[in-house]
Amino acid sequence: MVKLNKIYTRTGDKGTTGLANGERRSKADLRVEAYGCVDETNACVGLARLHADPQIDAMLAAIQNDLFDLGADLATPPSDKPLEYEPLRVVASQVARIETDIDALNADLAPLTSFVLPGGSAFSAALHLARTVCRRAERVTVALAAIDSEKISPEAVQYLNRLSDFLFVASRVANANGADDVLWVPGKNR
Repeated sequence: MVKLNKIYTRTGDKGTTGLANGERRSKADLRVEAYGCVDETNACVGLARLHADPQIDAMLAAIQNDLFDLGADLATPPSDKPLEYEPLRVVASQVARIETDIDALNADLAPLTSFVLPGGSAFSAALHLARTVCRRAERVTVALAAIDSEKISPEAVQYLNRLSDFLFVASRVANANGADDVLWVPGKNR
């Protein structure tokens, strides 16, 4: 359980931060960047929820909770040292739930004939913003996973990959099931 009774601690004043296991890392560390990008994604999802209908809002609420789980996962690198608690990890059932939500939302969408430009409705634009920030979180997490000394669960990467897909499909639903999508016209302004 998290208990925060003092917000500033001064422990980061020299450019370091504490991981969940107590280890100190630079605030420029790729692991810190990864969970920071996940936090940004969560903030964008929160913004999108201001425009959401009840069905998608419920899905986004679950996603926001999952993103905190993912941040905790990334902030707790696997270690041979025993911890006083069981580290929180993203699990396959969270990835599967997003896939189920994607399939439900995608069922009534017409196939795309062009790439979609971010926009249309305010809700769709906010979902596209969340999608692009999520893609950044995925890129940074994949870069972190490529470092031999760092360990990342496959489910963490899978979750981010599915989430960006979910946000794209939801953005189309938010644009009148794709009818109000703004389509890319290659070379239109040449």
